[in-house]
Amino acid sequence: MRAGTKAASSLAVRLGLTGITTLNTFRRGLASAKNFSEIGRKGTAFPHGRRPSRYKVSMDIKKSSDELNPTAITGEKTVASPRPARSGKDYLALAIATCGVGYLPLAPGTWGSVLGVGLFIILRWPALSVYASLGRRQGLILLNPQIGFLAIELITILIVTLLGIWGASRVERLWRIKDPGKVVVDEVAGQLIALLPVPLLGIWPLKIWIIVSFVLFRFFDIVKPYPARQLEGLHGGLGIMADDIVAGAYAAIVLAVMMALFSTLIL
Repeated sequence: MRAGTKAASSLAVRLGLTGITTLNTFRRGLASAKNFSEIGRKGTAFPHGRRPSRYKVSMDIKKSSDELNPTAITGEKTVASPRPARSGKDYLALAIATCGVGYLPLAPGTWGSVLGVGLFIILRWPALSVYASLGRRQGLILLNPQIGFLAIELITILIVTLLGIWGASRVERLWRIKDPGKVVVDEVAGQLIALLPVPLLGIWPLKIWIIVSFVLFRFFDIVKPYPARQLEGLHGGLGIMADDIVAGAYAAIVLAVMMALFSTLIL
């Protein structure tokens, strides 16, 4: 009888311990599931090194110039870097670097070249009119007005280049992208350089030579002959501007040769 009682008591104790162990295991399982849910939802860590497919990490790449708030990666944690507040200088740099047309959806570089041609035309005819008027008044009519406009164009190129270096450098840091596609101030400066032979040689019809200059610059800007492509590696806005300046110089040389040959054949 005593042996039976002792056996029954031992069995009850074992069953009780087993029940307590099962309950504790169940509670720990619930706590782990809750922690997993919280971790997966916040995106701060993932168990066993696995990352669910719905959690995507964006990287800084050159072509995504709209990526203003890239994701920084630290170990297994994904932390969104804070977006810095833009200052007045940032907006000024954006206006200078993009010239407004850089946000157009197709071929922003071509639109930058078109803007360069427009700036050339806007400066040319009023400048020639003012120069001729002052020349007659001051007895300087014998001076070539084309040379006067050439000086104005050179000053404009210098201003656009210096502002472009500053603006492009700041935008590159702001967007965290090397040579953003929306920056077109370099095309404006390069196109103005490509147009230098037009007032220098002054061979008519000028409209045809302006179009030829545009085509030549777009060609050399795409091909990037030596040392244009090598200069792209320069730091900041200097590298952004330098390759287009070289492309503009190539286009100006070819245009000058074509205009000289045309003038020789006509005469």
